[in-house]
Amino acid sequence: MKLQRKNRLRTVALGALAVSGALVLTACGSDDNSGGGNGGGSGSTKAAGNIKCEGKGQLLASGSSAQKNAMDLWVKNFMAACKGIQINYKPTGSGAGIQEFLQGKTAFAGSDSALKPEEVAKSKEVVKGGQGINLPMVGGPIAIGYNVPGVDNLVLDADTLAKIFDGKIEKWNDEAIAKLNKDAKLPDLKIQPFHRSDESGTTDNFTKYLKGAADKSWPYEPAKAWKAKGGQSADGSAGVSSQVKQTSGAISYFELSYATANSIKTVKLDTGASAPVEATSDNASKAIAEAKIVGTGKDLALKLNYTTKADGAYPITLVTYEVVGDQGNKADTLPATKSFLTYIASQDGQAVLKDLGYAPLPAEIATKVRETVAGLS
Repeated sequence: MKLQRKNRLRTVALGALAVSGALVLTACGSDDNSGGGNGGGSGSTKAAGNIKCEGKGQLLASGSSAQKNAMDLWVKNFMAACKGIQINYKPTGSGAGIQEFLQGKTAFAGSDSALKPEEVAKSKEVVKGGQGINLPMVGGPIAIGYNVPGVDNLVLDADTLAKIFDGKIEKWNDEAIAKLNKDAKLPDLKIQPFHRSDESGTTDNFTKYLKGAADKSWPYEPAKAWKAKGGQSADGSAGVSSQVKQTSGAISYFELSYATANSIKTVKLDTGASAPVEATSDNASKAIAEAKIVGTGKDLALKLNYTTKADGAYPITLVTYEVVGDQGNKADTLPATKSFLTYIASQDGQAVLKDLGYAPLPAEIATKVRETVAGLS
């Protein structure tokens, strides 16, 4: 079944590549997933796959590389239905995406972290009469990928992970790791931890987990920029996953889709549940279902429970938000923005996520997102 799943993932990815010419697992700013629109009118039409086309022209967006694989397929499906709209999403990273949105360069941004209060304040300068809000759209596990010869099943807990990424545990046969893997033949091999070199929502969410679940072993505040000393760095999820694949003893964090595409083994988490929890879409959904909406008004920012002990709930998850103005959006891009966001939040849009290694939004949250998108102005 695993082989069939991998083949299915590769088939989906290749299909998106053929259409957009950009489904390459990288977070470089030069990548985009735009396609050639065929012109056409701006009227409202009911298109294939229940996609309602509004507006016309080019829609620019940028941000999270975590959602790139989902965005590639969404753009492919949307542009196939809406010939008069060209979507250009660049996976520049969450930090860069927010910056471009706050500069008025894009219609919306993708971010793996909700807007900070100072970013909300600045957004009011761009979104006239309104402000930027967070719309959760893509969920998924942050997999911990590793490359340890001879070890096909590895269990770690939050405390051990924190010490590994802070350089306190340096060998794979360390006693702390051995206690969690009594049947494994752990080699006397140096641990090579890799972290993101760019500002990343994935880093922010991973360090939120470490801080929330292993506070005594992780003295750093969560942030998009990596704060711990030591280790090695690479750009984007593509960069760190590539380093893990080619470096003996390596370990890093990235979205599950990158692990799947590169055949990288992933850590199971000892959360205190009845059994170690694997990084899967279903297990991430179980964790996201425990999240609480903490945003006010139309803002739907979520607070995740990083210390859950529920069976099958994988707590190292991220939620990617589409950041858009609640009102006061640019008139020339608003129709297309609403049309595209309506599609990706729909049942059809969310249904494609699971085959790409992401977790669809829980029904209650998805319903609120759809209602909010409908009211954008």
